[in-house]
This record gives sequence, C-alpha cells and structure tokens, in this order.
Amino acid sequence: AVKYSGYLEHCNEPFCTSSKSPSLMKLGKDITLLGLEIGLLTMKKGEVARFVFTPDYAYGRQGCPPLIPPSATVMFEVEVLDFLDSEESDAFFELTAEQQDTFPLQKVLKVADTEREFGNYLYRKQHFESAKDRYKRAFSVLSRSPSSEEEQCQINASKLLVLLNLSVTYLKLERPAQALAYGEKALEIDQRNAKALFRCGQACLCMTEYEKARDFLVRAQHIQPFNHDINNELKKLA
Repeated sequence: AVKYSGYLEHCNEPFCTSSKSPSLMKLGKDITLLGLEIGLLTMKKGEVARFVFTPDYAYGRQGCPPLIPPSATVMFEVEVLDFLDSEESDAFFELTAEQQDTFPLQKVLKVADTEREFGNYLYRKQHFESAKDRYKRAFSVLSRSPSSEEEQCQINASKLLVLLNLSVTYLKLERPAQALAYGEKALEIDQRNAKALFRCGQACLCMTEYEKARDFLVRAQHIQPFNHDINNELKKLA
C-alpha cells in the first residue's frame, strides 16, 4: 500500500497521484513502472523517498501521450504505508493438490501465516467479507495430516489463530451461528482459551441464547477475571 505522486521535469503539479487511502497493489500487476518496482523493493514500511527515473525506467522513448512526452525523465515521491510478501503463498496456491501435499510443513505454516496476515490487513480496513475469505484460505492450507505429535502441535497453534480470527470476523458480518461454530472449533484445540470462550459467549448473546452465553462468559471470566471486555459483556448479558 503506497502513496505516490509523479512529476515531470519543471512541473509543480503531479501528472498522477494515488488515492488518499490506497488499497494493496501488487508489484508487476498493479504497479508496472520498472523504476517504481525497483525503488519500492528497496524501501521499508513507513519510509518516504524520492526517485528520479530516466526514460528507460519510466515511460520510454514513446512516452505516454498526451500526459507524458517522449523520452521524459520523471520524479516520483513515494511513501510505503504497508506491505505483505505474498510471493511464496501465491506460488503455493498455483500448485496441484498433490504438489501441495509434498510441501515441507514449515513452508505450509508460513503460507497459512501470510494468508492470515492478509486477512488481518483486510479486517483492519473493515473489509470483513474479503478478510473472511483469506482466513478460510489459511485454514484450508492447514488440513494436512501430521507425521508426528510435534507437527500436530504446530498445526494446531496455527489453526487456533485462524479460527479465532474467523469467529470475530463472522461476528462483524452479523452471522453469529458461524461465529459460534468457529469459536467451538477453537475450543476443541484449547478448551481454556479465554478469547474463544468470549467469542462463543458474544455469539450466543447475539442469538439470544442467554444461558449458553452466560456459561461461556463465566468460564472466560474464571480464566481472565480482570478482562475488561469479558466483564462488560457479562454486564450487558445481565
């Protein structure tokens, strides 16, 4: 996600600029200017930079009429707001199911983590439907059978995070039955997870299943007695 403005030589007004709240753009697909691709790969999150591109790194000898004259040198001011390295994840989803099964577990976990991070980004932007789809992609990656107890623990730890994310996202989508289902799946992995108990309590409260809501929330409160959110939800229930 970048903010940018492009300027021609001797011009104070930009010939192009990004929107005030830009969405994620993919290098090589949404951002195709060679100089900009190279420049962005040198930058850190939060960094601001100016790049001067000769025609070979910008719009070439032909330019881009009527905005860009032939053989134009241009300057771009760029700010990197956020970024996500999805290269390995994208490559994984292009493989066949058989090829995915042969992927080493550590790489599979990394793919799931990338998809979850992508979901988190979308969730923060309040794009809950798209976030839910990313979380589901992450969960689908974690369906492989473990070859040892240690692998099972690693898969479960990753699954738990995704299930909690799915539960809260379905609450935001006002679909409490699904929120409860994913919360209960999380509890199958860790029955004393306060966040999962809290999500289940919230879902039951939305569905006016007050006894079930109280049961989940009291269990959550026993684990985290000073948790402000849990205590407030119990007050709401009362």
